[in-house]
Amino acid sequence: MKTDSIFYRLFQEFPNIFFELIGNSQETAAEYKFSSVEVKQTAFRIDGVFLPEIEENPIYFVEVQFQADSEIYSRLFTEINLYLRQNQPENDWFAVVIYPTRSIDTAKTKHYRESFASGRVTRIYLDELGESASLPIGIATIKLVVENEDKAIQEARELITRTSQTIDSVKKKQQLLQLIETILVYKFPSMDIQEIQEMFGLSDLKQTRVYQQAFAEGEQKGIEEGKQKGIEEGKQKGIEEGKLLAVPPMLAAGLTVEQIAQALGLTVDEVRRATQQPPQ
Repeated sequence: MKTDSIFYRLFQEFPNIFFELIGNSQETAAEYKFSSVEVKQTAFRIDGVFLPEIEENPIYFVEVQFQADSEIYSRLFTEINLYLRQNQPENDWFAVVIYPTRSIDTAKTKHYRESFASGRVTRIYLDELGESASLPIGIATIKLVVENEDKAIQEARELITRTSQTIDSVKKKQQLLQLIETILVYKFPSMDIQEIQEMFGLSDLKQTRVYQQAFAEGEQKGIEEGKQKGIEEGKQKGIEEGKLLAVPPMLAAGLTVEQIAQALGLTVDEVRRATQQPPQ
């Protein structure tokens, strides 16, 4: 899984984390929908965009950059300007570029210095956010991506404990634990998911009555909503179509791509295509 895919999934499931990251109130997230947008008749696609529900709020373009790219700013401003020209939004706009470390930020900014000076474009360096224990749990989860393996093990265990003890919503707790699990799979590619679950106590957690009940309810709700959606839109074409329609609500209910694939008897690739998430 590409690193940027982790972030786009995180912002899709927990938009409040993005607004915390840029210093805004968590409540602001309720006024936005996270999406990807295509710039028509070009080869450009902007994978991370927070589109406001009301005109008074600005659009936020999000770029996650984990490799040095000398053209990142020329490409970013080209994409944004084309989007503004084609869509003519009334909203103001801002851009946020997320780097693992300042050393990756090597592109020249001379032609865009006014945008940086005015605060229209913000750069965030994850390794400069501070100690994870003092950060909000969502931001600490983001920071886990850039930690070395030894520190990641310690901080992942602390995050799992914090999540289990401080998140009241069963659904949100489930989603966040699954996201931590996804990051750990990315951090430790030589380990399979069962080893990771055992190493961090996630397998024990998933055997609890509360977790199993939440999983079962989420699965059933997803299947029912998916099939109902198919009936309403006239797109129900047998059981396989019903399964595909069940994927988005099951994802929203907190299940991972792998869990959905197993529950519905689909391949992981089929589930990913059905989710219509940003490209991985």
